[in-house]
This record gives sequence, structure tokens and C-alpha cells, in this order.
Amino acid sequence: MDTTVTMSGLDGVVVADTRLSEVDGERGRLVVAGHDIERLAGATSFEAVAGLLWSGALPQGEALEAVRRALAEGRARAFAQLQAAELPRFADGMDALRAATARLTAEDGFDTPARLTGAVAVYAAAWARVRAGGRPLAPDLQLSHAADYLRMLTGEPADPARVAGLETYLVTVADHGMNASTFAARVVASTGSDAVSAIVAAIGALKGPLHGGAPGPVLDMLDAIGEPARAAQWVEAELAAGRRIMGMGHRIYRVRDPRAAVLEGALARLEQTGLANGRLALARAVERVAEGALRAKYPDRPLAANVEFYTAVLLDAVGLDRAAFSPTFAAGRVAGWCAHVLEQRATGRLIRPASRYVGPAPHA
Repeated sequence: MDTTVTMSGLDGVVVADTRLSEVDGERGRLVVAGHDIERLAGATSFEAVAGLLWSGALPQGEALEAVRRALAEGRARAFAQLQAAELPRFADGMDALRAATARLTAEDGFDTPARLTGAVAVYAAAWARVRAGGRPLAPDLQLSHAADYLRMLTGEPADPARVAGLETYLVTVADHGMNASTFAARVVASTGSDAVSAIVAAIGALKGPLHGGAPGPVLDMLDAIGEPARAAQWVEAELAAGRRIMGMGHRIYRVRDPRAAVLEGALARLEQTGLANGRLALARAVERVAEGALRAKYPDRPLAANVEFYTAVLLDAVGLDRAAFSPTFAAGRVAGWCAHVLEQRATGRLIRPASRYVGPAPHA
């Protein structure tokens, strides 16, 4: 009996053909439904990218307005279902988001991408408001999805510059190949289950620190370093102690994550308005030092900035508490999850991988 344990993590195993996104790890390129992420983020609304993922074409005119209205209706329906009294018992925003989303049913109309995407935004914002001592805010259906999410979350009028920064983030993370949470959603969808169950499974996967849980610690790292002049000493000490440098390295990318560049640019634009927190220079210095130190220590392991590095700084500048970072990731990624559910339903079969038994042989 072969007792070799394969620790592949399904690396390199193709489980689906998709039109939704392609991650080119060697060249550092992310293509979303035929568009480079650098061309979409900062120039295209979240509504437009959601429509692109759900229909295959960038919506314009009345088609774009229809997506905006559908997302607004989704937010309104979700708020009507909100059990706000239960939110305080969840110390973790992803736990609250998972529980609130699990209450939805297809019978109540939550089997469409727009309504599920609206719901995730409402519940992520509601938990953040309750955590801060406030009450959940009802959606404003006249606002864009990004603007309304930021208003519901912070309780403040949506500043255009901050909305633009948040919208760039939501667009940037809307889809990213066959990552763990997307795969979880597709596995559930492949069984013929409902879309709510698929999204709840995806939220559970995204909660894991190896997938979506690291943006907050990047801020902790920057706070500990304090100023660019201390970056080299701090990074060397962390590496000598055998600890990770947060926000550096990616499972797929062998070069700098293209999303890091997009979010760095969004942060630079926000700083030009005078609304950012001044961390951009520090972040750039730490990234530069960390990349050099990691290259010297691990010459055979390319480790460059990933999306989480500038996510932390941008979302902090936009006005989000770091506890809301992962739920906000979900608020953007849910558009892609829903698109993958649709695709799996249309083209896929039951996802049922094989396993290799390495346990004891039966007794004679």
C-alpha cells in the first residue's frame, strides 16, 4: 500500500473552465472577464463590474442603471430581514456576516446575485455600526452601492474621495480566480444547493487567516515600525525571529500582486485630497525594505507585496475600523462568488475529488 501523503492543496488541478477571471502568477496579471484589473479599478463602478461578472459584458446606460436598482433593492430587502438584536453576540464580523446571511432564503427572493450582494453589504455594515455603539442604518437607495455601504458602515455622509477609494477596493477584489472561498461556493453550487448556502460557505472560507484575514495585522506592523527610518531594523529583527512579514508573498503570484499596485494608486489619490492618514510613505518604505530582505533570505522563493499590504492602509484611510476589513472584503468578493455560482449551475457537474487512503489495512 502506498502511504505517501500528497500535500498538494490541489495546486495546478483545473476544476472548471471559467470566463470570469484569470490569474497569471508569473507575469503578475489579473484579467477580469477580458479586462485587466488596472483598467477596471479606479475607472469603473462596482455596479459595472458586478454586471460584467454576471452577464459577461460591461453594462452601460439602462443596463447599468438596472444593476444599480437591483443592488439597491437587495440592500433594502436585506435590511428588512435584519435581526439587529442578535449582532452584539458576535465578536467577529465574519461570524456575524455568516449568521445573518444564513437566515436568508431563496423563497424570500435571495437567489439572485444582486440581492445577495446587497445583503452582504448591509450585514457587514450593520455589525460594524453595532460594534461601534450605534444602530444599523437603513439603506439610501439613491446612492451608489459603494457610497451607501460606506455611509451605513461609518454613519457619516459619504465623502466622494473616500467613496472613490472604497469603490476601487471593491472592484479590485470582486473576483480572483479559483481561490479558496470561490471554490467553496462552487462546490456547494455543484450539489444543486441554493445560492445562499453557497455564499455562506464562501464566507466561512474567507474567514480563515490563510485566505482573507491578514489586512488588519499589516496595520499592526506599520504601527510597530512607526517611521520609514526604522523599517530595515524592524524587518530584520522579525525575520531573525522566524516571523512572517505581513502582506508579503502570495500563493499564486511570483511577482508583485497587480492589485497591490492598484490600491497603492488609490491611496496616493486619496492623499492628494488631504483625507488620507499619511501612512503611504511608511508603507512604501516597508515594502521596499521587506522585499529586499526576503529576497536575500529566500532567494528561491519570490515574495513580493500582495493585495493585503495596501488594502490595510487604504481601508484605514477611507475610514474603516480594522475589524471591518474582512467583512468588507466579503462585500466586494460576493459579486464574484455569485458569478461563479451562476457559472457552475450552467456548465458544471458535481465536484467530487478523490482521496488517497493512507490509514491502516483492515485486520485479517
